Formats: sequence, C-alpha cells, structure tokens
Amino acid sequence: MSNQPLAYRSPEFLDSDEARPIRILSEYLEPLRRFRRQRIRDTVVFFGSARIRSREAALCQFRELEAAAAPGRPDREVLAQAQRMLDWSKYYEDARELARRLTLWSQQLAGRCHRFVVCSGGGPGIMEAANRGAYEAGGKTIGLNIRLPFEQGANAYISKDLHFEFHYFFMRKFWFAYLAKALVIFPGGFGTLDELFEILTLDQTQKLAERTEILLYGTEYWEPILDLQPMVDWGAISPADPALLTRVGSVDEAFERLRAALEAHLAAEPESEEAPALAHTNR
Repeated sequence: MSNQPLAYRSPEFLDSDEARPIRILSEYLEPLRRFRRQRIRDTVVFFGSARIRSREAALCQFRELEAAAAPGRPDREVLAQAQRMLDWSKYYEDARELARRLTLWSQQLAGRCHRFVVCSGGGPGIMEAANRGAYEAGGKTIGLNIRLPFEQGANAYISKDLHFEFHYFFMRKFWFAYLAKALVIFPGGFGTLDELFEILTLDQTQKLAERTEILLYGTEYWEPILDLQPMVDWGAISPADPALLTRVGSVDEAFERLRAALEAHLAAEPESEEAPALAHTNR
C-alpha cells in the first residue's frame, strides 16, 4: 500500500496557494452543515463596537482609576475617558436587552426551525452584549468570529455548536448577509461602518431576495456621523436611498420595529419547515 497521503488529507497541500478555493468552499459548506443540523432558518444580526463595555465593567474601571488618582491631582484626561466609557456602556445594556426581548419573542413562534436567531461577530463589546441577551433568554445565539493575528477571542455567551471561526472576511460577511432578516447597527467604528455599507449596497442593488430591515441604533451617536443628505444633494444616491435605514433611539422603539418587520416576513413567506440548506431566502 502506498504511503503517499491522499491530496485532501495533506496539510501541506491544504495550506498551499493552490488549495485556496478548497479553503474558501470549506467556509461555506461547514457552516451550512452546522446550520442545517441546528435547524437555524434565519437570523437578526447585531453589529457594533468591540470597545463598548458592560455597565458593571465600565463602572469598576472608573472606580479603580478614581481610587488610584493622586490626592488633589487626578489625571483628568484618564478620568474623562473612563467617564466616556461609562456613558457608552448604555449601548451594551441596550443591545443586551433588545437581544433578550427578541429571543423571548422568537421562541414563541411555531415550527421546528429556529427563527430570527440573534447573531453577532462573536467578539467582545456589542457582540458580547447581543449574544449575552439571547443566552439569558434561554435561546440559541450565533457568533461568527474572525481569526486575527491579534486574537479577538470569542465571548462566553455563544451557543456551543454555533461558534464559527473564519479566515476569510468575505466568507464571514457572506454568512452575515445570507440568513439575515434584519440588522441592528449599534455605535461602532470602521468595522461597523464597513459591515453596514456592505449590507446597504446589497439592499440598494437588489442583491438580497427580500427587503432586509436595517436599524441604526443610537441617534445621538449616528446623527453627526452618518448624515446621508449631502450624498442625495450631489446625486450620488437616490432620494429614496436614505430610507433603507431606520433610525431608532430606544429599546422599545427598536423592538417594535423589528417585530413588525419580522411578522411581515412571516406573513409573506410560503409554508416551510426547512432549514437554510433546503430553503435559503437570499440570493
């Protein structure tokens, strides 16, 4: 018998440039297989900064810095930054509560598949908050993590069989879009904006089979950052395009808009008990 390894079992070959298509295909087929087994039909995706901490963690940090400050000579810049983190923690708590409410609502839906499962990038910050809220509601929750040189690390609230690690950013983005029926965009940086505009472009160019509800959460943060009217004025986008985004400022408002949009999806779809491997809804 030959000692030569089969090509598909050769680590040297699988790590080579020539095998890149196989690695890319693996990041489609392996998640698809797991989503089928877990009967995940669709998702609601939460995007936002990895730097936002829970109120408990931000308050602890603030108190530690306050206690460490020299008497009569506090480091005002450090304390001001800690105060900003404490103020920003409200978005962590809002994401956690919204994910909790959404999961409790979705668990009441009939059928054998899991509907509108909370999905995040799997890391800290807003991602952790979303997974945590769904976990605390007793539901399944998905983390699509990315393998980086500086390890992001997965948060502790992702369901055991729904933690995914990706090498390719574009395959991770594919899975964000493929199952999503809605997205909630919390305050964030370049990565959050990249993910937002990826979905907006797909929606604007009708590359999604169905209208995806996109909520921009946090009026006081987003208003000065994301004013789209100049793009309309210059003719870069159509006057109707800003309406692809719905701006919300509270958990109550976000939940009601999400529920209305998802109920509309349920009313419009054909009867099916199939998981995404058999009944995907995005092109």
